[in-house]
Amino acid sequence: MTTSTLNPDSSNTFTSTIGGYTVSGRAHSLSAWFVLSLRLMMGWAFAYSGFAKLAAAEPFSAGGYLTNVAAANANPLAGLFAWMGSTPWFVEFANVAVPWGELLIGLGLLVGAFVRLAAFFGAFMMLMFYFGNWEMAHGFINGDFAYMLVFLAVAAFGAGRILGADAFIERYAVDGEPLVERYPVLAYVLG
Repeated sequence: MTTSTLNPDSSNTFTSTIGGYTVSGRAHSLSAWFVLSLRLMMGWAFAYSGFAKLAAAEPFSAGGYLTNVAAANANPLAGLFAWMGSTPWFVEFANVAVPWGELLIGLGLLVGAFVRLAAFFGAFMMLMFYFGNWEMAHGFINGDFAYMLVFLAVAAFGAGRILGADAFIERYAVDGEPLVERYPVLAYVLG
């Protein structure tokens, strides 16, 4: 069972229990600015990357990457990447999903809208890049893995509520009731 609570006495105190282990901490008041900067940094990086792919003279093509990269680096998912690269419908899907996904994830993070959803898909993309760019020369941790953790931190800390549109979307009233209270499932995509 997983539980997380926020201490009502102090918004900077948090406690979480996972599998019977409880951790708690107190964040510094400047933490909000660091979480905001992480959200904006990843938003800019992804929006720029997606836009550059879409605006390039040559259309983006994932086929060569999917087919060749995993086979060349002793990747544990080499078979999956080979299948993705040799399956025409999947390559066509990746050709659209990667640049548009990067652009939409980036824009969502920049404006702070649907941040948890954007961060989840950003983390998923980084996980796929992590395995695609598999390199164990320096151990399990590389830039792709670190960016995946940044996306997860942005989602966990509800970075869309910090100078972001999610703060307004969550409070938007439908029949006098805030949107998130009326539709609690939105808490998983907003914030």
